[in-house]
Amino acid sequence: MERKHPRSFVRIPRRQRTPGEAEPRSRQDGKAAPSPVPGQLSWQDDGRHAERRESERIVIPRHERAGLARSGLGIELREVRFGSTARTPYLRVVPSQLSFKSVAPGYIAATEVSSRPRGRIEALVQAIKRVVLGSPFATSQLIHERLTKTKALAIFSSDVLSSSAYATEEILILLVLAGSGALSYGLPIAASIALLLAIVSLSYRQTIKAYPSGGGAYIVAHDNLGQTPGLIAAAALLVDYVLTVSVSVAAGVAAVTSAVPEVHDLRVPMGVAVVALITLGNLRGVRESGTIFAAPTYFFLLMMGAMILTGIAKVMLGETPGSLLHEAPPQEQVVATQGLSLWLIFRAFSSGCAALTGTEAISNGVPAFKPPESHNARTTLTAMAFILGFIFLGVTFLTSRYGLVPSDKETIVSLLGRDVFGENVLYYAYQAATALVLFLAANTSFADFPRLSAILAKDKFMPRQFAFKGDRLAFSNGIMLLAGAAALLLIVFGGNVTNLIPLYAIGVFVSFTLSQSGMVRHWWRLREPGWRGSLVINGTGAIATAAVAVIITTTKFSGGAWISIIAMGSLVLMFVLIRRHYDWFQHRTAVDENAIPARVPPAPGSEAPRDHVIVPVDGLNEIALGAISMAREISPLVTAVHLTDDREQAEELRKRWERAVPDVPLLVIESPYRAFVAPMLAYLERLDEQEHMRITVILPTFVPRHWWERILHNRDVLRLRPFLKDRPGLRLVDFPYQLYEDKPPQRPAPGSAPA
Repeated sequence: MERKHPRSFVRIPRRQRTPGEAEPRSRQDGKAAPSPVPGQLSWQDDGRHAERRESERIVIPRHERAGLARSGLGIELREVRFGSTARTPYLRVVPSQLSFKSVAPGYIAATEVSSRPRGRIEALVQAIKRVVLGSPFATSQLIHERLTKTKALAIFSSDVLSSSAYATEEILILLVLAGSGALSYGLPIAASIALLLAIVSLSYRQTIKAYPSGGGAYIVAHDNLGQTPGLIAAAALLVDYVLTVSVSVAAGVAAVTSAVPEVHDLRVPMGVAVVALITLGNLRGVRESGTIFAAPTYFFLLMMGAMILTGIAKVMLGETPGSLLHEAPPQEQVVATQGLSLWLIFRAFSSGCAALTGTEAISNGVPAFKPPESHNARTTLTAMAFILGFIFLGVTFLTSRYGLVPSDKETIVSLLGRDVFGENVLYYAYQAATALVLFLAANTSFADFPRLSAILAKDKFMPRQFAFKGDRLAFSNGIMLLAGAAALLLIVFGGNVTNLIPLYAIGVFVSFTLSQSGMVRHWWRLREPGWRGSLVINGTGAIATAAVAVIITTTKFSGGAWISIIAMGSLVLMFVLIRRHYDWFQHRTAVDENAIPARVPPAPGSEAPRDHVIVPVDGLNEIALGAISMAREISPLVTAVHLTDDREQAEELRKRWERAVPDVPLLVIESPYRAFVAPMLAYLERLDEQEHMRITVILPTFVPRHWWERILHNRDVLRLRPFLKDRPGLRLVDFPYQLYEDKPPQRPAPGSAPA
């Protein structure tokens, strides 16, 4: 917390006006104005103490304020108060709210005061954001919570555990096409999926061992298989995250409409509203708190476990239509619309594989565990696999013993709950728990999608804006993109889980396959102790998941999987094109740092400078160098200013700058609230108060060749123009920088007219 200076009082000597001297007046409020003599303040005494006000405002001359500012006290002189006698005024010195804090020589940090938006529209937008999202967080307030195994299970497993609420139903919906008699194949299919779950879980245990810092499919595939497989894995994951939100929300809404059939026709608006609420919560910076996540997850496990155990007990006591060894006859006879075939069984199997979505989440979040991280993560993954297998097989087993048939109006899980609990408080609590965990599973993607987008942006495969944190330390751009895509899918597919499932699992198993294949290459390449056993496990996982990916692609292609395939291919192409542009831009703007001193013009003349030229720079490149060269031709006094929220990156730039451009100082302004315009304006205002010369600001900007390049470059300096162009005592100069394929970069001639 910023320390406040104590109030202090300074005695002011009285100054008598000479005969005939006019009473000085201030321009703003009509009160007594100060003497133009530096260091001397005037105060008028009319001899009538009874009529004097308790305090009078004193306006400090600009040259005196500058002296105070340079003193580093950060104070402003604000009012006169009378002492114990009528003839002894006191000047009260009141601490001002500092705009910047000194961190190191040439390095200052903006405060919340200097980060406040300027302009009416910006202030209005910020006020609305404060009401809706809350006050901005400083970067230092980012908290990384270390999790116990109990809390980690709730956080990382809500997605995969919630899939048990609809996986069984998706198997039965396809089997029933061959008539109600084909439903008996549901349990064997579920058992084969449980075996696949065991293989995948064992494989990811090896990934956790090899990547204790987090081994997502993108990282593993990129490190071991190369750039293209890594990008395919990233595209598959992004598609999977979008579909996870859509499917989980649709399934959660289905749980609500099953308990309250009257709102069945409102499932699309309800789904979109849920997505909007989850989006709002994440934009507000809701953290992955174990306590918040644990309550609904363990409530779901409690109710689902109670339902399964109660149902099994009833089966054993003979209170159900079926028995332990024999299925119950279907409650409703369904006429077959097609014959039972291996193709139909494969289709049912591929739909049921949605139960495995989210299995990789624990391997992605290993650093979030308490030490020993790797051991705790592996233990949690094993527990998650056992719990999921128990719930998935338990629901499928009881469904066959009660003879349940899929319905358009009510989910299988709801039908099973009614039969086991009866329609009472337990049933409604059970449905509420199911809906909550499904909505929670959707929220998991709101953490993973923006995080992966930020990683891709830092690797220059997505626009840089996706790596920027918003006011509440969330990757706001990624959150908004995910919300828009998920809501669009809910609208297009009518909020129906069955319609969305064909698009779903393919991305999951593509990422599984690439991750496990990457691990095979990892073990073969490094050959660490125990590598043979790990290689066999990951190799088995790669083969199994690849086979499932092929099955899903072939059986679900016409049903909607083609949409996911096209989406993944389009994303990979977009990644490649974006990276190509950034590489081209970096190559064309790169400079030989050893040759920079010879390229920067020397300071012109030895006379006192008339201008102090400020050049905002985002790095050491041709654009910054060109702007510095122009500034040197205007004035010998030039300062480069770099705004950042990354202290390590700023220190690296400072070292490079001091080596390459030693005679042009670089001022680093750390912006803890990730603002650019407001801190820069505050700095220029403070500089204008201190300097006795004109301030000239050069705005170096990259001029895009195509419209889409504007999306890839934020060009923050352009947002300064409206605030600076009409400011008195300040000159604004544009420095547009154009790049072409077939000729050298173009820059304006030195001394171009100010904007």
